[in-house]
Amino acid sequence: MTDKEKRRNKVIRQMKALGTYQPGYADIINVYVDLMLQYDALQSQYEASGYQVTEEYTNKAGATNQRKVPILNALETLRKDIATYSDRLQLNPKANKQEVVADKKDSGNSFDSLISQLGKESGN
Repeated sequence: MTDKEKRRNKVIRQMKALGTYQPGYADIINVYVDLMLQYDALQSQYEASGYQVTEEYTNKAGATNQRKVPILNALETLRKDIATYSDRLQLNPKANKQEVVADKKDSGNSFDSLISQLGKESGN
C-alpha cells in the first residue's frame, strides 16, 4: 500500500468517525491527500536546509538583496490550502462547529425566527 493510499484511508476513517464521510467527497479527499503529501515532502526539504528563512538574491539590475526562500512560500501556501480543504471535509474543530446545511423546516417569517433565536441565546 502506498503512502497516498494509507493517507487516503486514514482521512476516510477520520471522516467516518466524525460522521461526515460521503463517497461523493472522493475527489476532494484525493486533492487533500495530495496537498498533505506535498507538504510532508517540502517540510522534509525545509528541515534538511536547516530551516533557512532567507537567501541572497541578485536581481536583474545587479543589486543583491535578501529574500524569503521559495520553499517557505510554498509551505505557507500549502498550509492555507490544507486548512481550506480540511474545513471542507470537516476534519477540524472549527468546521465541526459550523452547521453545513441550514435547516429549512421553519416556514415562518425569517426575521421573526431570527429575533426568536437571538432571544433564546441571550437568555430572555
